[in-house]
Amino acid sequence: MNQPAAPPPLFPNDLEEPRVTDANLWLGSSAPYETLAAGFQLEVPEWFNMADATVGRHARGIFADRIALVCSSCEEGPQQTFTYRELDLEARRCAKFLKLHGVCRGDVVICYTPQGRTAALTHLAAYLIGAIVAPLSLLYGRETLLHAMNDSKAPIVVTTRQAWDALPGLRDALPSLKKVLVSGGAGENEIAFEKYALETPVSAAELTRSSDPALLLYTSGSTGLPKGILHAHRLVLGYLASVSLFYELQMREPGQILWTPSDWSWIAGIVNVQMTGWYFGQTVVAGQGKVTPEWIFDFVSAHGVTHTFLTPTALKRMARIESPRLTWPELKIRAIGTGGEPCPSAVLDWSQSQLGIPVNEFYGLTEVNHLIGNCQRLFPVQPGSMGKAYPGHHLCILDEDGKVCPMNTVGQIAARRDDPTLFIAYWGQAERTQAMFLGDLVLTGDYAKIDSQGYFWYEGRRDDLIKSAGYRIGPAEVEDSLVSHPAVEEAAVVGVPDSERGQVVKAYIRLGSGHSPSDTLANELRAHVKTHLALYKYPRLIEFVDAFPLTSTGKISRKDLRNRNT
Repeated sequence: MNQPAAPPPLFPNDLEEPRVTDANLWLGSSAPYETLAAGFQLEVPEWFNMADATVGRHARGIFADRIALVCSSCEEGPQQTFTYRELDLEARRCAKFLKLHGVCRGDVVICYTPQGRTAALTHLAAYLIGAIVAPLSLLYGRETLLHAMNDSKAPIVVTTRQAWDALPGLRDALPSLKKVLVSGGAGENEIAFEKYALETPVSAAELTRSSDPALLLYTSGSTGLPKGILHAHRLVLGYLASVSLFYELQMREPGQILWTPSDWSWIAGIVNVQMTGWYFGQTVVAGQGKVTPEWIFDFVSAHGVTHTFLTPTALKRMARIESPRLTWPELKIRAIGTGGEPCPSAVLDWSQSQLGIPVNEFYGLTEVNHLIGNCQRLFPVQPGSMGKAYPGHHLCILDEDGKVCPMNTVGQIAARRDDPTLFIAYWGQAERTQAMFLGDLVLTGDYAKIDSQGYFWYEGRRDDLIKSAGYRIGPAEVEDSLVSHPAVEEAAVVGVPDSERGQVVKAYIRLGSGHSPSDTLANELRAHVKTHLALYKYPRLIEFVDAFPLTSTGKISRKDLRNRNT
């Protein structure tokens, strides 16, 4: 076989970036958002390596001695700090270590660790040698882990002592697994991850095309076991503009510090903080704990965090704290991004009034992400809206026949095949991959409508959407209405079977302190929704609960709530 011609250097002058329209430069423009977004262009280079384009590039440049990673105290030991130069060197040693243990280009490397040094080095090292990282959450149960590890056919697992000890006997059920690299003390038939530090670093990244696979994410659907979603090295380029927007166009300002409590096994942790933070030469903080409002405020205050991604569930709980800047006067937080489920408008109001900063909500799927969102610097947030289409994402609303809906008509959100964040495929599931597409359109399974100003208004998932007596009812809008009542702390809404209407709306309610369940209160809440939302959208059934079932990503699990009624 003829060898391909040698590609040009990834960065010809060792500092040049791929040509990416930098949305951060829009801050000084007086042009309307629509004009700026229409002029957005993203040129994806043929040759691109996600590790070399982030940490590696800065290690060779003027930011080499900037702090790239701070690992807060955790099971990996005392706090550690790495400059870009140091992190790149460690990653290249780790890359050689993986190669010596048989990892080849295209192999899957399972990363089953908390946030920290081990996770960071595993990601960077695998990308450098053209391998594929499959990060798995510590929140996954044994059955899910077994499925993902077997489905990926990974020959190697990188983990920590504490995490691996929680899975006795799992290795025996993994026929493809050849080696286990353990940080924090290797046992019998295991390899000490720390030995990577003894290796001679690889001299350079493998020459990878931007379309080469790099990241395999296992994420839950509405049915069945998690599916593997394969992304390419170009992934990080597709997120630069949208991350910049929901972080208020501040990613080129020096001295920013990014963190999220979300696992680095989720797309949110990887691209909203880790890889984009490094692309822009900022500091990324790693650290996880018991995610209470007090712990989050303690952490971001102690580490000087300026930008963070938090789930709406976490934000709703944080919003119970009044005047947080009085308790944590050292807070440096400047902007918060949130997504994964609709965020109540009351939370947005709390952040502005109590923190004095914006919460910018965004929407997308692991398969095709950051499609829609907000940036308060560029356009006003409409309470209850998802925001506007982010730059580079061309969207439409489709009816049941696959035709484009008129304005203000509910239909399915669809993106295009050329979307900058689009995945490669579902791992080993060609038919499922094909089912995501309708010609050149990518089907999201989410329903919304778009108004005359370009704002999208969410109605619900295909499997969450409630169809009652001919009406389509989005659970999010009913939930938002319920939590605006002073007695309601949290609410989750599902459709339950009904012989007359097909489905009726059922609301699960967690009350705030000082309020007790009663039929009188339930009727008051029904009247509240009728008055503030619509007569046909009120919850005919209400159940008061002390707590909600959560998904592994910390969202309220509507699936579990629906299953209670089947």
